[in-house]
Amino acid sequence: MPGPATPSFQRAKWSIAALFCFLGFQYGTWVSRLPALKSRLDLGAGEVGLLLMACGAGAAASFPLVAVLTRRIGSRRLSLLSALGLAGVLAALSVVPDYPLALLAVCADGIAVGCLNVAMNAQGAALEKAYDRTAMSQLHATFSAGLLAAALLTSGVTTVTGSVPAHFTVAGALLLLLLLCSRTGLLAGTDAAPSAPDAPKRRGRLTLPTGATLLMGCAMAFGTITEGAMNDWSTLYMKDVVEASATVAPLGIAVVSVMMLLARVCADRWRTRWGDGRVVLAGSAVAAAGLALALLAGGVVPTLLGFACVGLGAAAVTPCVYVAAAGAGSDALALVAAMGTTGLLGGPALIGFVAGAANLTLGMATVAASALVVTLTTRWIPWPARTPVPAD
Repeated sequence: MPGPATPSFQRAKWSIAALFCFLGFQYGTWVSRLPALKSRLDLGAGEVGLLLMACGAGAAASFPLVAVLTRRIGSRRLSLLSALGLAGVLAALSVVPDYPLALLAVCADGIAVGCLNVAMNAQGAALEKAYDRTAMSQLHATFSAGLLAAALLTSGVTTVTGSVPAHFTVAGALLLLLLLCSRTGLLAGTDAAPSAPDAPKRRGRLTLPTGATLLMGCAMAFGTITEGAMNDWSTLYMKDVVEASATVAPLGIAVVSVMMLLARVCADRWRTRWGDGRVVLAGSAVAAAGLALALLAGGVVPTLLGFACVGLGAAAVTPCVYVAAAGAGSDALALVAAMGTTGLLGGPALIGFVAGAANLTLGMATVAASALVVTLTTRWIPWPARTPVPAD
């Protein structure tokens, strides 16, 4: 239970939510200006792809660093330091003069993203543990809100000026405001320490992952494959396979995004009522079955319904797995987060490989299979045994 110096549940929740919003907003801001960066640096499509890969590689490679830092300085200080780093990267990207420096900047961005991702999820898991109340799904919903806010700001700023430095200056000021909002309400001493009272404490050294940790990493990887592939391939599938019009085709990603946001707002109550394991089991099964049936049926309406099932079913997977991983220790949380990043990066490429070797329908069937893999892992993952009270 919280001590006398601990912030109230609502204050802590909104402070941590500001971190999730910060990460979504920062990422959405610089990615939305990729066309301008491409033009200014005179990049080809392959060089832009390598730029994005450098960001992902930095995030995936941050695992050893973030595991050690989380134990040494705690998730509160790590989240604040990594957030400051992300604000600095955004400033650097606004003026970076050439491609090699841009690669270094986005690689640094990936490392800071990896650190903040683990730290803020450790904060969310500690919030649930300290107050016996669910909140993680709503926290992840604010990440999606940050992405949306970044897109809206980009649209608004570009109607006034095409200047990337001007845009990133406004965005940076908003990021610093979010950071100020989060600073005072974060929880101290939240290094996701192992839950067993007799577990050895190894400050500064990594421990070998257990079988349960690897299963959680598998669930996270295939869960993020499901999310990432839908973001990258749904519009193309609607256009090339379903033969939807240019107006209707973008509704695929819109349906997935809206359903995922709505489900994450509601998922904490589902977790309270049925438990994390059942929510992940049912959700991943709905995603797999809904998408598979849509691929078999064909047509615009069945496809949109299938995509809605994916957004609804996949929404609670990553929040629940993060909570389970945090209960296993900082090393487990860092490894599971890194495997999730790998799935998010590798998923769209895997679908593209399958589509190139066969067709896009089979590629999307791989997404349904990924959701099914998550379903199969749920039985052996050590989900939290307690039943917390839902967040307000």
